Amino acid sequence: MKTTIEIADPLLADAKEVAEREGTTLRALVEEGLRAVLAGKTQAKPFKLRDMSFKGCQGLAPEFAEGGWERIRDVIYDVEKWRPEK
Repeated sequence: MKTTIEIADPLLADAKEVAEREGTTLRALVEEGLRAVLAGKTQAKPFKLRDMSFKGCQGLAPEFAEGGWERIRDVIYDVEKWRPEK
């Protein structure tokens, strides 16, 4: 695809010199540079979960220490406990 871009004169002169010295075209040099820049910008950074812990936390509350996830789930979903009295 053809396109027109404006490049500062000194930068264009340097690019032409490099292309000639390396026996390549200005087009190939520009494409190589764009690929390098785009590759650096498109690499996703690995997700890192922030540490949201707080000082003083010593693990699970005693009533959950032995029960595992089943015990925690049972307490969370104990809807009868949370219904208002009539």
